[in-house]
Amino acid sequence: MISKTTITPTARLVEVFSAIQGEGLNVGTRQIFVRFALCDLRCHFCDSANTWNAPATCRIERSPGLRDFEIHSNPVSLPILIELVERQNLPCLHDSISLTGGEPLLHASFLTQFLPQIRAITGLPIYLETGGHRPEQLAMILPYLDSVGMDLKLPSVSGESHWQEHAKFLQLCHDSLLNVFVKIIVSQETDPGELERSALLVAAVSQDIPVFLQPVTPLPASEQFTQIPIMAPSPEQVLMWQSLMKRFVKQVRVIPQTHKMLNQL
Repeated sequence: MISKTTITPTARLVEVFSAIQGEGLNVGTRQIFVRFALCDLRCHFCDSANTWNAPATCRIERSPGLRDFEIHSNPVSLPILIELVERQNLPCLHDSISLTGGEPLLHASFLTQFLPQIRAITGLPIYLETGGHRPEQLAMILPYLDSVGMDLKLPSVSGESHWQEHAKFLQLCHDSLLNVFVKIIVSQETDPGELERSALLVAAVSQDIPVFLQPVTPLPASEQFTQIPIMAPSPEQVLMWQSLMKRFVKQVRVIPQTHKMLNQL
């Protein structure tokens, strides 16, 4: 007889830590962040380019919020990651667990095993931060999610274009009764026509889905990926764009990256 070998699932991580959520619907809440390595997008404004490839090691916070990191080798096995997240989960401290990256859905197979276990152990809701362009992988883990923050990538700002994938992704979230919102990074170069197309895309799923316009945080020159700097929009631009989008969807909020103001990771 040929014996069956059990393969322990693993994930390539960048870091695990506790912090205040700085974006979107959960802004201001305390979360355990599990930051996955790897991303298949190359957005011009990306401030997490260190996640594009898988590092040989990842860093894990020993004590929630104290930034006392220890170094672990990649990839990290399922039992070890469960233990590391459970260690972060002090009583009454966290509101949810954030899956971020990179693009967490590149680890969808791993997440199908990790999420049901970590939900049962911690009792915390699961929040997915995603580029919103991988609906097939989303479908694999929908039963284990509580909320989703979906980026909608404007070609004029990000250099990426995924309209059809975004529409399918958002419809899946809505049909599954998840608490979903859409985040759109805007810069001086934002094309208003793309914002109108975005609003129509969201409204076609539901006019009640909140949209967050997030003015881009300019990158240092050494970290920019295009020869043309990505600059934050003017207040006049943002006010005009909010008015434009509210013709189609009910909730359009403007919130910058508050974790940068608070000097969070």
